[in-house]
Order: sequence, then structure tokens, then C-alpha cells
Amino acid sequence: MKTLTLIFCLTLSFFLHSQDKFTIKDGEIDFTSNAKLELIKGQSKKLQGVINPVNNQFAFLVKVLSFEGFNSKLQKDHFNEKYMESDKFYDATFTGKIVETIDFSKDGEYDVHAAGSLTIHGKKQPRTILAKIKLEKGVLKVNSTFTVPLADHGIKIPEIVSAKIATEIYVEIRFMMTQK
Repeated sequence: MKTLTLIFCLTLSFFLHSQDKFTIKDGEIDFTSNAKLELIKGQSKKLQGVINPVNNQFAFLVKVLSFEGFNSKLQKDHFNEKYMESDKFYDATFTGKIVETIDFSKDGEYDVHAAGSLTIHGKKQPRTILAKIKLEKGVLKVNSTFTVPLADHGIKIPEIVSAKIATEIYVEIRFMMTQK
């Protein structure tokens, strides 16, 4: 996992040396597990990321331990210790490229496909995620919703709690970026 964090930091530093990149000023990522017997929600406001408008490449990271909410402290502890194994897999990342060509110098709204690698629980999976981008006066607002199948990332749910944890997690991301 330390290797993954190092790769992300190197990627991020590459983007940071590019001119006119967009970095997250404010953002939130929410997840919902809506299982038969239990609804679990968590959120983090610690989303980090950058988009390079020169080549449409992006890199995003959230520390797994930064998620709050949950129905109880025990539920949060189980999330981190038993399922996400936050002591081994510190970060969730999404790196790749926006497929469509966007003119980042003009205000506008765009529906885009973000294609890349989603890494959760140390398991990298290719993903294409739809997103809505609104660019206005140099501020980029991004919204996206998607699902994450736990099996794709090697997250195992014991049979005894299978009615309390969904096999696919609903994720919603909202963030605002400014150009630097």
C-alpha cells in the first residue's frame, strides 16, 4: 500500500508542476450500503485531487480513515478493521483521464466519462465513471454517482452479516476545484 501512496504522490507532484491545473478546494465523498437489514452511511470531506486541463489527466485520493458518520462507533471500527483493513490499505484512489475534449478556458457544462483505475482495498480495477462538470469563472464543479461492487476489490462479507452489508456500495462525489 505504501507503494500505491508513493505512486499517487509522484503522479500528483507531476500534475502540480503543470501549468493551470485544477485542485480540489472543497469536496465530499459519500457512500451508502443499503442492505436488507441495515442502512450504513459514511462521508469524508478529505478528498484530494487534481485535473490537468492540458492533457485531461486526473488523480484523486481519499484516506479511508477519514470517513465519518456510521450508525455507531462499533460500525465504524468494523468498517476500518474488518472490511476496509485501513491499517494495510490507507487510501482509495482513482487515476486516469477524462475521455471527452473539454475547453477549460470557457464556461460550460459537460457530461464526461472519466476512464482510469479505481483502487480500493489494495485492488486496482479499470473503471469508466460518468460525471457532470460545470465550469464557471475559473471554478470547476464536479458531481458523480456510481456503484462499487465489493467483490471487485476483494472485500469479503461474512455470511453471518450478509443481510446487513450490501454487496454493491453506492458512492456520490461532489467537489469544487480552482485553477492554480
